[in-house]
Amino acid sequence: MKHSNNRKGNQKISIINRQAFHHYQIFEKFEAGIVLLGTEVKSVRAGQANLKDGYGIVKEGEIWLLNCHISPYGQGNRLNHDPLRNRKLLLHRTEIRKLIGKTAERGMTLIPLRIYFERGRAKCEVALAKGKKLFDKREQERRKTAEREARQAIKYQN
Repeated sequence: MKHSNNRKGNQKISIINRQAFHHYQIFEKFEAGIVLLGTEVKSVRAGQANLKDGYGIVKEGEIWLLNCHISPYGQGNRLNHDPLRNRKLLLHRTEIRKLIGKTAERGMTLIPLRIYFERGRAKCEVALAKGKKLFDKREQERRKTAEREARQAIKYQN
């Protein structure tokens, strides 16, 4: 979970799922609208959400985001939402058809990468991904370490 006021073009980035890039191999990204309640929007704007355990499923021709925790809004009183409720993602029909075929493959899943606001509308970037094995994670860590050491060696030589 990260709250940021950084703007990327016309986007205000609110929540980023950093562990997704470590645990999954990302193949394709999709931008989807997300159906939120009023108190959920306020919580997301305040950075009170967690995408770490979230995933997407295809059910009856619709894409749903499950297990994403959006904390109850502090001033929401009795009108607050359920933190772990299922949220509908809004995609074009062609994208949904593509995802239906891809997620049917073994090991492929949909994971949320970030939630942000674009022109006042909440958007969720979801990725088609496959879980990494432990040896893949170790290999990636070795490569990162080797690149970091090489950059430092070049830096000290200059």
